[in-house]
Amino acid sequence: MRPESMTRRQGGFGLVAAMFLIIVVALVIAAMSRLSSTQHGTNSLAIQQARAYQAARSGLDWGITQAVNAGSCAAGTPTLAGGNLSEFAVVVACNSSGYINEQGVAITIFRFTATAQNGVPGGRPDYAYRQLTAVVER
Repeated sequence: MRPESMTRRQGGFGLVAAMFLIIVVALVIAAMSRLSSTQHGTNSLAIQQARAYQAARSGLDWGITQAVNAGSCAAGTPTLAGGNLSEFAVVVACNSSGYINEQGVAITIFRFTATAQNGVPGGRPDYAYRQLTAVVER
């Protein structure tokens, strides 16, 4: 009778080992799935931040062009319609100050701040915000 009971115990051990293996594989799959999802979200946010930077830079370029052509501060909201940055709202602020240098030439200094964002904070999972400044002498 002793050998029969030994055989039955060995058969039950295989079931425990199989269950352990199934649980370990399921945990590894769940961890890899979560890692993949996190990585995708991180890449998406990095792309949105790069696009916000380019939108803010476009706003600075617009403001500088307006100031150089008109000779005065140009603040406003340039439109980025027709491109890949159309979802960004860009606001350009400008301050100017003038002085006369040693040679008696009047110099004007323009300080621009361009802010680009898409949506409102907490409203979208891929919200991006970027603010750039530039100083131009004319």
